[in-house]
Amino acid sequence: MGAIKEALSLLLQRRNYESSYQVLADVLKSCAAISCIKLGKSLHAHVVKEGHGSCQLISKALLNMYAKCRVLDDCRQLFDEIPDLDDCRQLFDEIPDPDTVTWNTLLSGFAGSPRHDHTVMRFFNMLRAVREPKPSAVTLAIVIPVCTRSGTRGARRSVHAYAIKSGMESQTLVGNALVSMYAKSGLISDACVVFGDISDRDVVSYNAAIAGLAENMLVEDAFQLFTEMIRGPVMPNYATIANVLPICAAMGKTGCDRLGKEIHCYVLRRSDLEDETAVINAILSFYLRVGRIQEAESLFDRMKFRDSVSWNSIIAGYASNGQWLKALETFRRFVCMKMVGLDAITVISILPVCAQLNDLQAGKEIHGYVLRQPALNKDTSIGNAFTKFYAKCGRIDAAFGTFSLICEKDLISWNTMLDALALNLLTTQFADLLCLMFVEEVKPDAITMLTVVQLYASLSRINNIKETHGFSLRSGVLHGDTKPTLGNALLDAYAKCENMEYASKLFDNLSGKRNVATCNSMISGYFEHGLLDDANTIFHSISERDLTTWNLMIRGYAQNECLGEALRLFHELQHLGLRPDPMTITSVIPVCGQMASVHLLRQCHGYIIRACFNDAHLMAALLDVYSKCGNISAAYKLYQSTPQKDLVVFTAMVGGFAMHGMSKEAIKVFDFMLKCGIKPDHVVITAVLSACRHAGLINEGLSVFNSIDQVHHMEPSMEQYACVVDLLGRAGQMKEALSFLTYMPVAPNANLWGTLLGACRAHHDVDTGHIVAERLSRTETTDIGNYVVLSNMYAADARWDGVLEMRKMMKTRDLKKPAGCSWIEVGMSKNMFVAGDYSHPERSLIYSTLHHLEKQLKELYESPCN
Repeated sequence: MGAIKEALSLLLQRRNYESSYQVLADVLKSCAAISCIKLGKSLHAHVVKEGHGSCQLISKALLNMYAKCRVLDDCRQLFDEIPDLDDCRQLFDEIPDPDTVTWNTLLSGFAGSPRHDHTVMRFFNMLRAVREPKPSAVTLAIVIPVCTRSGTRGARRSVHAYAIKSGMESQTLVGNALVSMYAKSGLISDACVVFGDISDRDVVSYNAAIAGLAENMLVEDAFQLFTEMIRGPVMPNYATIANVLPICAAMGKTGCDRLGKEIHCYVLRRSDLEDETAVINAILSFYLRVGRIQEAESLFDRMKFRDSVSWNSIIAGYASNGQWLKALETFRRFVCMKMVGLDAITVISILPVCAQLNDLQAGKEIHGYVLRQPALNKDTSIGNAFTKFYAKCGRIDAAFGTFSLICEKDLISWNTMLDALALNLLTTQFADLLCLMFVEEVKPDAITMLTVVQLYASLSRINNIKETHGFSLRSGVLHGDTKPTLGNALLDAYAKCENMEYASKLFDNLSGKRNVATCNSMISGYFEHGLLDDANTIFHSISERDLTTWNLMIRGYAQNECLGEALRLFHELQHLGLRPDPMTITSVIPVCGQMASVHLLRQCHGYIIRACFNDAHLMAALLDVYSKCGNISAAYKLYQSTPQKDLVVFTAMVGGFAMHGMSKEAIKVFDFMLKCGIKPDHVVITAVLSACRHAGLINEGLSVFNSIDQVHHMEPSMEQYACVVDLLGRAGQMKEALSFLTYMPVAPNANLWGTLLGACRAHHDVDTGHIVAERLSRTETTDIGNYVVLSNMYAADARWDGVLEMRKMMKTRDLKKPAGCSWIEVGMSKNMFVAGDYSHPERSLIYSTLHHLEKQLKELYESPCN
């Protein structure tokens, strides 16, 4: 800036204007280079004052200066001190005979403006000019990208037609622009035709074609073109490498590593590329994208020069691979370097890391830095990132404060804040903000409606869901949802609200836009409502099924006790060559438990080991079913071999020991869990209490129960109260149990009174039983088990009038005792026995064997030795 002012001072002292014109033009060119519009305007005023406006050299320099400084139609906003003045256009109109270079200067200035129609209009004005200055290849290279951004098909075709008519289509500069235009417009076949017609292809030609193919997801064709380029005379440059590495990352896992490494080797053999920071950044991003952290770290450490892109790439790469601590540590190294300042990408990359680590202090420090940087503080994307950060850290007040301070809120800002309120179920604030959004005339999109639907679905507000559905239809948001993510969410919402009629109608309306997720949502909804045939119909009607579809069907049949169908689908899935994932096995394991099939359970366990699944929840499910199938030793071995024991694993082991009456072992596992610093929940505490009651460990059980409130600061559940009542009842302490129920802080339910009634019957405490029966009759009248227990208690006390009364009440209220059932697995076959059922195919042999055993027992009992 100082050098320009010095040159201007020397210029004003000179009187030889002819020699000063070139100097003045050079100074104006310098003003354009550094966007110094105020000094440029001062020079323009000097030119007008001295009467040098007729000089073609000066006019072109001024035009170039105004164009490069973007002083076009928005002069009032950019320069308030000169209102209503379109400097660039006015100056152009004053030039008597503008040539092609002058037109190109004007068009290049308009090309940088968001008003693309003005650029295209000026180009057509150029074609209609009186003296008809002929557009050059440079002219078309300026206009064609503008046509791409405008999205106007007619303009694209017109410019291309002019290029063909003027014979410039095959010229490299024009051909490259046309290839890029058609590729970015999704017309990849037209782009390939133009590329083939370019007579002298350069590196830009190949880069445009490769990038175009990649953008249209034709990654194999893009890589094939890169291979042809390497074999030909055109040498790839840094942009080529930057274009092709993401293509490698998008290819198959096996191939992408090899191809990426080959390109890295190619770069190392090129001395002009190996030190190019942009190239190394592209390789670094590739390794991080495919999860090659060690290679990325090694490359980053060897870089001779690191720019902000390098640091941003490694930070974002660590974050995307779940290495949150490394990402934060690298960010702090970057800040300490103080060689380059933080930019928007750095801030946006590190904030999710701070949120994931729940490091509120680090996020606040970054926020403080941003507030001191005006450019960053005004960035809407950074404001959105901070809003999301505070929301994820549970600071809704700070999130809303940040949202309110965003100067220019975009739709992402509103969606981010709405999502934060929805996740925290702040329905009143959510509704108020949504209304404010409409007041501000911000048009919601599919993401907005998706947030609304998910919130009201979680609250089961069917009327609000219908309103959202109606608005989405009227506003066209649902029609524009091509995925269809919003449609699937609405379908899920109707299913969760038990409105399968609306869900079914919506499913039919989405017939033209259905995807696998749509069908999966419908299958899940049908299974949740027990509509197995409807779910099966959709499953067999869809041509494309993913593993989630199979998992839904298997889990659905298992949950609806169709065990045979669940296993059949599991075997069919494997027969088709699909590999079960942890979710598949998790769906099958309960089937093993329901069938009491240790054989099938061991097969699942073997598959888990071979597939190297290290899912703690999957191990917990295995452990639980081993216990339920009676193999507690296998369950304990699995527990010991699980390295990462979480609450679910401990709960399964405690429950397994409790189920097998191994109370001391259950308490030992529970104590070890507490020593590991894992906070218990109601499930594991209930399992420990159950173990204590089965073993009659009164002191231990009461100690655990008292710790619920005093140590773990939780409210005891009804099931835990029932465990204490059963514990006291089994020990014969009926009065203590009755007193415990009487002075409970909450009203006892029928289950608690029923538990004590069963204990009274077991200990023949008829007096207490009468009191309990009276309390129970006020609470529950439909559970036949209570009537049966009370009737048996009367019978044991020879109170036949009481027995007769209970039977009359059961008959009057139409209560029937369900038939007893038992089953056993012999070999690979499951045998089920129901009381009163004589349909077993081997019944003759079974009854004969039982008769023989009964006869042997009688002989043994009647033997003189006894």
